[in-house]
Amino acid sequence: MFCALLSRAKRCVQPSSYYAVAVAALLVVGGVVLVGKGVYIHAKAMVAQYLLSEAFAESLNSGRPVKPWSWADTWPVARLEMPRIKASTIVLKGGSGQAMAFGPGLLENTAQPGAPGTSVIAAHRDTHFAFLRDARIGDEIRITRTDGAVIWFRITEMAVVRWDASGIDADAAGNWLVLSTCWPFDAVTPGDMRYVVRARMVGRQMVRRRPNSTAAKELAAKTHALSL
Repeated sequence: MFCALLSRAKRCVQPSSYYAVAVAALLVVGGVVLVGKGVYIHAKAMVAQYLLSEAFAESLNSGRPVKPWSWADTWPVARLEMPRIKASTIVLKGGSGQAMAFGPGLLENTAQPGAPGTSVIAAHRDTHFAFLRDARIGDEIRITRTDGAVIWFRITEMAVVRWDASGIDADAAGNWLVLSTCWPFDAVTPGDMRYVVRARMVGRQMVRRRPNSTAAKELAAKTHALSL
């Protein structure tokens, strides 16, 4: 189609106009490619979260790590929810490129959510952490770990910082959670700025694991529904 368009343009217009048509055609093709890529990324994120929800439910029941697919180099470690804005997503172990292509990652060498220090979870701004643009100071964040622990955090600060000047202290006194994504949210190219949400732990409880129950599957279905 593109070749036919150029051929027709060459016969019908002057050279200068021909080049203008060629540039316009290239821009149209490039736009279609970009739109297609964007749709693919979002579709992949949605399908991945469904599979991760299933793996998380099995981990919640069994107490052992469960890979969402055989070749995965990561596995679910928690479910993150923000009730006010009805956001929910499965958090993966590590911040590798593969992990963050499918969901938020709990970064290595940071605390488990609810443990002393700072837990740092990172994700892409256009998929799994797109909802952070709607977060407010005072919002509750609920983390459910695969061991059945449920930890509540409350947002105390939101800031835009350079990636190398975030001020995040992994060994900070207390129990903290940091959610980090690229900024600005509407940008289409990588940049040096990060949007950082800090939250302090305000409560916790243990949910008793019930083997062979349907509770974990119900939790996974709820997570998938909220992520759509």
